This record gives sequence, C-alpha cells and structure tokens, in this order.
Amino acid sequence: MTSSHFLCHSPIFTPSPNIIENRSLSSFRSHGSSFFDSKSRNRRTPFVRFMVSARKQVEIVYNPDERINKLADEVDKEAAPVSRLTLFSPCKINVFLRITNKREDGFHDLASLFHVISLGDVIKFSLSPSKAQDRLSTNVPGVPLDDRNLIIKALNLYRKKTGSNNFFWIHLDKKVPTGAGLGGGSSNAATALWAANQFNGFLATEKELQEWSSEIGSDVPFFFSQGAAYCTGRGEVVQNVPPPLPLDLPMVLIKPQQACSTAEVYKNLQRLKFFHLLKD
Repeated sequence: MTSSHFLCHSPIFTPSPNIIENRSLSSFRSHGSSFFDSKSRNRRTPFVRFMVSARKQVEIVYNPDERINKLADEVDKEAAPVSRLTLFSPCKINVFLRITNKREDGFHDLASLFHVISLGDVIKFSLSPSKAQDRLSTNVPGVPLDDRNLIIKALNLYRKKTGSNNFFWIHLDKKVPTGAGLGGGSSNAATALWAANQFNGFLATEKELQEWSSEIGSDVPFFFSQGAAYCTGRGEVVQNVPPPLPLDLPMVLIKPQQACSTAEVYKNLQRLKFFHLLKD
C-alpha cells in the first residue's frame, strides 16, 4: 500500500492543544470528528496512525487514496463542478536529438523529434478546502514535495497567471525513472496545468497553457502537443507532426542505475567536444 508522511502542521488535521502533554490520541480530530473513541484508543484505524516522537512532533502515515477521496467528498458537498481527477502523465523519447548551437542565455538550441510512449505516471488531483497550500504525496522516496517539484511549480504558475485561489491535494504514483531524459517531471507539470484549468472552469486556452509552460521547463510545452512533434529552440518551439512510430510498436527502454542531470549533461557538452577534438 502506498503511503506518505507529513507533520501535523497540515491544515487538514488540527490537533488539540493538549495532545502532546497528555499523549491522548482520542483528542486528535479531523474537521471536528474524532478518529478514536475510548474503546479504540490503541487500535489502528484503516488508513491513519499516529506516532509521537521525543521531539514532540506528531507524524501521520496515511493511505493517500482514502484520504484524497475523503477530502474530495467534503468538497463535493459544496457542489464544486469538478472535485477530483485521475490523469495519466506519459513520458517521451527523443527519436533523434541534435544540439545546434550554444546560446547567449546559457541554454542550447536543439532540433529533436519528441514522441510520447505508453510509460507514464498516474496523478490524482483533489480540490482542497484549504486556500493556503497544495499538498503533494508520492510513492517514491526522495522526490521533493515542495515548490522544487514541477507539479507545485505548475500550480503556482497557474494561480499567478489566472488569479485562481484554488489549492489541491495531489498524489503522484511515480513510474517514470528520474534522471533518464524521459521528461517525466515535465510531463507532470503539463498535466498539473491542464488539471488546474479543468478545476477552474477553463480560465485559459490550451495554447495559453502551452505558452506559459515554457516558464517551467523547456520540455513542458511538448506535452501539450498531439503526441509527436519536431521541437526546436530550447525545446519549447513545438511543431506537431504525424507520429512516425506505430503506437503499438514494442520498445525496450534500458535505464542504468546512474541518473543523469539534464543541466549537467548540457554543461559538460563543450568539455566533451573539446575531448573529441584532442582525440582526433
């Protein structure tokens, strides 16, 4: 079962002021209703348990599927047009990649054929009653859950561009390996922008979303394409093309244990060229 961890400063849970002093879990409430009664104080609930550390912090371990559904049910009561979405976030391969120029802004111009494949992540979005902060959980340790994550960056960007005040509870079921050049994070960002637009009643056109997405990353605009595109510039100039590969074409992806940072790869490109010049 997928689980995630966060501390009790979350606005979703409000502990009683004396919970730390009394170590009484029965006083811990969620939106006014207790998870425990006197007979079940030490019994583990189906989806939540509590641990009090020596540093007087309460950690909550929960089943995100159950929690997202409960959260969305509360929003449903307020007759929200859309309260939850489960979306597939595909990754991409580069059928070919050419680096054509080093730019003055530090980036590189490229020419590449991007193509989506059937490997991807699943992201669950739920409209949160909170108007202060997004909450992100994931099944993979080490993935940042704050605004370093492109999902949170995308949601912040959408609010900045549209003036929306909606915040979200998000669970990322990660399948795409990181540091593999497959654009998993970029796809997640595009998916988050698209989802936010759904929740907010289409405040932006898809073309606007695509244009805004280049502020998050060079690969993000591609994921608003039709699935295959010739990409130039930093990668943000996207021209749809007919898919050159059959959608049912079997494919083997081999990912070494080592991860490669895209920024570091481009940074070392000039050094690699110099090495080959010496070798020749």
